Amino acid sequence: MTTAVPGSAERLESHVDVLIVGAGPAGLMCANALVQAGISVRIVDKRSESVVPGQADGIQPRTLEILQSYGLGDQLHREGAHVWRIVNYSPGPDGVLRRANRSATVSPDGIWRWNYGIALSQDRVENVFLASMKEKNLAVEYATTPTSIKLSDGEDDLLNPQAYVNTAVLEHLEGQKNSETVHAKFILGADGAHSWVRKALGIGAEGTVTSSIWGVVDILPDTDFPDVRNYAIVQSAHHGTLFTIPRERDLIRIYVQQSEDSDVIDPITGRADKNRSSPEQILAQARKIMHPYRMDVKDNGVEWWTIYVVGQRVVDKYSINDRALISGDACHTHSPKAGQGMNAALCDSHNLAWKMAYALKGWAKMSLMQTYDFERRKYAQELIEFDKSWSKLFIVKPRSAENPEGLAVEEFVSIVKQSNRFMTGVGVHYLPSIITNPQYQSFAAGLVVGERVSPHLFLCAADGQPFEIQDLLPADIRFKVLVFGGDITIPADLDRLQEVALALNSPGNFLSRFGRDGEVFDVLCFSSAKQNNTDYFDFPSFFQSHWSKAFLDDADISGKFGGGGYAQYGIDPHAGAIVIVRPDGYVGMIAPLTTHGVSEVTAYFSEFLM
Repeated sequence: MTTAVPGSAERLESHVDVLIVGAGPAGLMCANALVQAGISVRIVDKRSESVVPGQADGIQPRTLEILQSYGLGDQLHREGAHVWRIVNYSPGPDGVLRRANRSATVSPDGIWRWNYGIALSQDRVENVFLASMKEKNLAVEYATTPTSIKLSDGEDDLLNPQAYVNTAVLEHLEGQKNSETVHAKFILGADGAHSWVRKALGIGAEGTVTSSIWGVVDILPDTDFPDVRNYAIVQSAHHGTLFTIPRERDLIRIYVQQSEDSDVIDPITGRADKNRSSPEQILAQARKIMHPYRMDVKDNGVEWWTIYVVGQRVVDKYSINDRALISGDACHTHSPKAGQGMNAALCDSHNLAWKMAYALKGWAKMSLMQTYDFERRKYAQELIEFDKSWSKLFIVKPRSAENPEGLAVEEFVSIVKQSNRFMTGVGVHYLPSIITNPQYQSFAAGLVVGERVSPHLFLCAADGQPFEIQDLLPADIRFKVLVFGGDITIPADLDRLQEVALALNSPGNFLSRFGRDGEVFDVLCFSSAKQNNTDYFDFPSFFQSHWSKAFLDDADISGKFGGGGYAQYGIDPHAGAIVIVRPDGYVGMIAPLTTHGVSEVTAYFSEFLM
């Protein structure tokens, strides 16, 4: 709600749950998640319109899973370029450039829902969020920027999520060009690497700027390079390295290492100066690296270009008193070579949004908010260390007769395979905390506490339809209680499951204490029984709240899909287990399938829910 300040025709005043500054991937992700959860949000950006073509362009497999959990994945799969292969080129013994290796972009040694990445420009990814937000009556307020932020230092207010502890003055740069005072319970700075919010909050960043300079150009290619539609890494003997990434609409992106004598750095600012370069200069360097292959531009199709110096930094904290926070590039900067930037930003906000919603709804203690910094800053530190190692691969000269100490292609491929879980995002692991308890990990060894639930198909007991378990874990801010109930055709297993059902349905357990009539928990049951031996109504009545809540670990009627889920997850097919999945799709806790296990789950939730 916005009102005029008494005595001033120009100054407006308003109140909102969350004010987000910056409408890039991090800001849009958080805004969309929060408005979907019923939180009042405003999102502002100093730009007069959304991002132009260019910017980030890679979406990793885990990020695809996350976006799918919001119902946003289908358009990205349809529109983006699917990147299946990584290809290496280096000089042969005669010094002539040739293909040295082709391998899978995503290692076959893993459990993937999609074993490829997607390349799609940032503006098109942002449009997916903007369309989703529009359906929920939320739009970005462009040409609007904060000029001041003040955070209350009152301890009682800071511990009260309903208190408007942030006061920001916004300047509207177009239209009436007036200013506005906004009172917000939380504020999020998602305004990029040079974040105004981060500086206003006095949050420092640790790290370095490297001497590595790169040019980037998005073009419609006219080329005889045979791997132009693959992720291709080309290392020349004397002219540096480049890599190409296929894009939507037949475009490609080329990252080109600039020569050591490049003068694109402004001696005063120390930053790369675009006025000292051009797409023609970047392409000229690319042609030197790619020789004897040809790389021209079709129909003057240069869509976007830039130059940059690689900086590797992490902030010293992600928030001030858990009420003024930052996300995305405002928290961490690194090279784009491993395709992590947009992914890290989206995953920051995915981690944060549900926690903020729980605090605002009065469902959780404010201590829950502390886990955002704990989990995501550790990840950012790991990202920077990974980026340092990964970036070195692109500046080390390839092994050759002239350079016998250089990097062999086999070494490069080996490093790529070793890094695959981290690069794809599926290897993100959150350490023990109030929301991540590995005490009973052995009951489901294949579902690692602190990691995402790996994909698998289970059969709906009512109709035999295969369902991907990740699609049963939508980002609807509910915890998912997955009850792996053993084989319900065996009396001893069924009796144990009945006892657990009674415990779940009894007063004093977590469902009755914290469930809020189904708003906080969704309970699903998975039996190891086979479909020919059992029916939906064989499940205990507690798990029959709806036919879509009971599943079987069995192959479908054609024998092509499903089966082996208990084995994949390391769960005994008779002893079973209780698995708690957080609203962000990460395993929070595992417990034995007993009444004691239900008590342990209740103790887990008692740590942070109200």
